[in-house]
Parts: sequence; structure tokens; C-alpha cells
Amino acid sequence: MMHRIIKTPTTMELNLSKTYTFADYLNWNDGNRHELIKGAIFKMSPAPLENHQSLSSELFYFVKNFFFSKKAKCKIYHAPFDVRLPRKGQSTADKDIYTVVQPDICVVCDLSKIDKRGCIGAPDLIVEILSTSTAKYDLNEKFDLYQESGVKEYWVVFPSDKAIMLFVLGDDEQYDKGTLYSIDDDFMLCSKTIEGLQIDLKLVFDSVN
Repeated sequence: MMHRIIKTPTTMELNLSKTYTFADYLNWNDGNRHELIKGAIFKMSPAPLENHQSLSSELFYFVKNFFFSKKAKCKIYHAPFDVRLPRKGQSTADKDIYTVVQPDICVVCDLSKIDKRGCIGAPDLIVEILSTSTAKYDLNEKFDLYQESGVKEYWVVFPSDKAIMLFVLGDDEQYDKGTLYSIDDDFMLCSKTIEGLQIDLKLVFDSVN
């Protein structure tokens, strides 16, 4: 009996001017990480630098320990972890989802949004750590996307400045102007969305080369 071999496409074979869905995304097999923003492919850079990964690990550790100590129901995830952001009021079927991102860190408190493929719907908190190749993307496309999708709080980490800019979604569904926290400050970074979550940036950045 002959078996038919089905070849799935690599992103090298895809038309970058075409609009794709999460259903398409699931079939790509080139071994690279990608994100979809409103159907457009964004190929992610190769493995992040050590500095990036160290910061991600430290922040993940502090936030995870906070939830563990509080016995909170929220879950925290680090990349690679797919977050699907359906259009408001639209179907959540794979073929109808045009945006899939992999934040460096995300916190989800509504556990009904978690399934075997990741998160479907806006996390409560997203953290992105800037690099030279991703700074514009994280500060523009992703900023607009997270705001539009209803992510309550967005942290943008500036490794070289040892600082974090915290944006909070207002009642008007727009992010505020942002609050900058730095290791030069005498106060802790305090989440406006997750009660009691505080981060000592000196401890975070001093542990990173």
C-alpha cells in the first residue's frame, strides 16, 4: 500500500505579501520562530543574546515567586509560548485568527484562556525585552497590538539603560503615557494591574552581566 507524503510549506516558500492565519501558522515547518500580526509574517531573530535571556529568567523568577507566595491563580509563561489574539467579536477558530505572538513573558489570570496550544485572548500582563533588532517592533507594532487587544499592562524592558517602562490600559482602552522605573530610583516597580506585585530592579539588573 502506497502512502501519500504531504509536504508542509516552510516560510521560505510563503508569499510574504499574503495574509495568513493561525491555521496556516501551525503547518510551517522550517524550525524557526515566527509571529503573525494581522496576517503578516514576522520572522523572529535567532536565539536571543545571553543578556536578554538572563533578564528574562530573573524577571520570570521574581514574578513566579510572587504568585507562588500569594497562592494566586494566575499563571506566568515565557517564550516560546503562543498567544493568539482574535479580532474582537470574531470567531476563535484557527482559520479566523490572524495574530499570534510569543511575548518574552506573559501573565494570564483568566485561566479559561489557557488551552493546549497556549493562550487565546489578551493576557493580563506582557513583558517584552528590547534588543537592537526588536526595539522598533516592540515599541510600535506590538505596542499598538497589545493596546488594541486589551492587554491590561505592558512592560518594556530597556537592558542597556537598566530600566523598565510600564504602560497601563485605561478605561478609554488606550495606554497611558507610561511610567519609567530605573535602578537609579529608590522605589520599587509596582504593577498597577496585579495587586501587590513589586519588582526590585536593582536585584534584577545587578544579577545580569
